[in-house]
Amino acid sequence: MAACKNIVIFGATGMTGLATLAQALQAGKRRGAPRCLGTDRGCTGGAEPEGGTRCRFQSCLRHSLPLGVSAGDPLSPPRTSGYQVTVLVRDPARLPPEHRPARVVVGDVLNPPDVDKAIQGQDAVIVILGTRNDLSPTTMMSEGTRNIVAAMKAHGIRKVVVCLSAFLMWDLKKVPPRLLPVTEDHIRMHQILQESGLDCVSVMPPHIADDQPLTGDYTVTVNTSGGARVISKHDLGHFFLKCLTTSEYDGQSVYLSRNYAKV
Repeated sequence: MAACKNIVIFGATGMTGLATLAQALQAGKRRGAPRCLGTDRGCTGGAEPEGGTRCRFQSCLRHSLPLGVSAGDPLSPPRTSGYQVTVLVRDPARLPPEHRPARVVVGDVLNPPDVDKAIQGQDAVIVILGTRNDLSPTTMMSEGTRNIVAAMKAHGIRKVVVCLSAFLMWDLKKVPPRLLPVTEDHIRMHQILQESGLDCVSVMPPHIADDQPLTGDYTVTVNTSGGARVISKHDLGHFFLKCLTTSEYDGQSVYLSRNYAKV
């Protein structure tokens, strides 16, 4: 498959989104010059910011690594020639200074023009939409996904990796009642993507752990759940990026898991 150099992340300010963003940015630094992250006084706020100029302060050319990963670490993200990352966010202040992508589009996934602006010029899309701690009935994720699919088709983009829920592999009668409304919107998301005809990888993780490391070593099962019932946010982000380098999982529902050492 063609290399995916330009990518857009929807849902980049959530727990998993930030972990994925950090790894995507690091992948772009291993083979290219470090990028200004807008962290030093006098900096214009990022490499090639829209309407700005490149920062001349060499001290702010620093690397951002995922927690527990050092430069040259073999567990760093899948090797690429570097990603140019765009994110669509409602509040750019939620992006940590050390995780500044090449392009930040301020907007809402429910607003088609905002989505279209973010999609322009991309090779692939990563969707990590969520409701944080709000478990009430919602159509935000499915409506946002519908807008993303429409924009992808308008711009001729085929590759999309989406984070859903392992509950989609369960009998719905066994899903905890308090989680059913959000699960139902995940089902709507999945249906929209299945009917889209796009090259979609539906990643359906179990519990996403905030306190476990990046290992790059996890179990991948297709169209069924099994094994452990946890995956770290870092390993999940690692797999999202891996999917951009292969067509192996296109059109599949994928479950990730790993047995982590107890802390």
